Amino acid sequence: METATAPAARGRPREFCTDRALAAALGVFWSKGYEGTSMADLTEAMGITKPSLYAAFGNKEALFHKALDLYEAEKLQYTRAALKQPTARAVAEHFMRGAIEAQLSSCDPRGCLGVISATACGAEAESIKADVIQRRASSQAALVERFEQAKRDGDLPSHVDVAGLTSLLYAILQGMAVQAGSGASRADLERVVETSLALWPGR
Repeated sequence: METATAPAARGRPREFCTDRALAAALGVFWSKGYEGTSMADLTEAMGITKPSLYAAFGNKEALFHKALDLYEAEKLQYTRAALKQPTARAVAEHFMRGAIEAQLSSCDPRGCLGVISATACGAEAESIKADVIQRRASSQAALVERFEQAKRDGDLPSHVDVAGLTSLLYAILQGMAVQAGSGASRADLERVVETSLALWPGR
């Protein structure tokens, strides 16, 4: 666990845990979105001063990118596990059920940080949107390759448009994130998963 030295008004500098501070920042960005989060929101949640935040993490934009790294590492682990499932249908199911667990966690805000941030607007948010979109493109490329393998294995029918199927799955996942953020229940999202699997083109 890393610590950083924060400037103090008098006496010795005080140390704070950068891991805990970053986790707190992630919670704020996740609940309010990038544009909706103020520096005051961040410093209050992180328990540090603005100079300390700048010294340890850089500006708000740099802090968000670090928070997004943490989000991917801790909250999206299920997406990496999904790619290892034995069939394309199981991959899709693991993605969707993992999303439900992440989006309805009692410990975290509802919805998806990536979806919230990708819909941000304004000049300040352009680099944020670009980062989110680039990360999503990388994840989609991995999923396309997994589905191409399923097609080669005969697990998906030969006529299936793999890129289109991947885009469909992501559209479902993004829609679930929006619904979760709007108060949808677990039963509501489970119904989306079951319906989607009923329409799945493979075994």
